[in-house]
Amino acid sequence: MTIGCIIQARMGSTRLPGKVLMDVTKGKPVLYYVINQLKHCKSIEKIIVATTTLQEDDKIVQFCMDNKVSYFRGDSKNVLERHYLCAEKFSLSTIIRMPSDKPLLDPEVVDKVVGVFSSNSFDYVTNFLPSTFPSGTEVEVFSFDSLKTAHEEAILPSEKEHVTNYIYNHKDDFRIFNVVNSENLSNLRWAVDKIEDLRLVRKIVSKIDKNPILIKISLSYSKMSQVL
Repeated sequence: MTIGCIIQARMGSTRLPGKVLMDVTKGKPVLYYVINQLKHCKSIEKIIVATTTLQEDDKIVQFCMDNKVSYFRGDSKNVLERHYLCAEKFSLSTIIRMPSDKPLLDPEVVDKVVGVFSSNSFDYVTNFLPSTFPSGTEVEVFSFDSLKTAHEEAILPSEKEHVTNYIYNHKDDFRIFNVVNSENLSNLRWAVDKIEDLRLVRKIVSKIDKNPILIKISLSYSKMSQVL
């Protein structure tokens, strides 16, 4: 069984175009932090950036090449197909799906969700149905077989544009489990969707010299500085 993380990345963000390659610290963009955090996960065997075939995403491919990170290019609109073909190419049996706007994702949370998936007979495990973790620390783990089913059966445009919508829409066909945090922190926002989010992440990272950055560390800084 090969457990791999597919990072979904593109330059064409609607609210903050190019955010994935915007610096958090000098010379280290959002995508760098996403990858670096994931490298501290004990459960992940492969990390792949899945971007599009659009010319604007050549910059993401170049970043991957410069940083010796595996990458895959696929359809810009059929994101479900892109993930399926990526998982197939890299022979993944278990997929961790990670958007590229989560530089403060917590590797311990990723490992926890993967652990629940691996030690049970679930098809899909997440931590945001509903969410009790900070925005920006969401995790999705699912089997290749589930991804294949979604790829083969999805009809709605929304089920092709979003990787796991088919699973949500057919909950009776999949064994789904949600991991709940000991404290509800869903009011915290650490994902990078707008420029204000990026500024907040920069403030948090600038005050933390720990590697990796964990939720408890970010939370401690946030409370102490009253940034949030």
